[in-house]
Amino acid sequence: MSKFEIPVEVTQRIAQLGQRIRVARIRRGWSLADLATKAGINRNTLTALEQGKPGTAIGVCIAVLWALGLDKSLEAVADPDTDLHGKALEAFRRPTRAGKSRKTSDDYDF
Repeated sequence: MSKFEIPVEVTQRIAQLGQRIRVARIRRGWSLADLATKAGINRNTLTALEQGKPGTAIGVCIAVLWALGLDKSLEAVADPDTDLHGKALEAFRRPTRAGKSRKTSDDYDF
């Protein structure tokens, strides 16, 4: 049984997000307990999020961003309109020319 290993790039992003949340909390002059209460979570869970622990649930992260008033920043996350790679793959799979038009039966033409 092998244990799942999180790629280094992912752990760095998680740590960066935790640091950003910590900065936002401190800028507002809120303690850990203040933000945890506003987000409806445990103070230890908030500490884990700020420390960039990868096991912290995404729901916790979104609740904290909401409590900070930063939840609107999530609108850009994985936005299909900005997914250039996905759009390119989709365009590649499209047919290059239109198919022949099919004649319809006039059996039901009144």
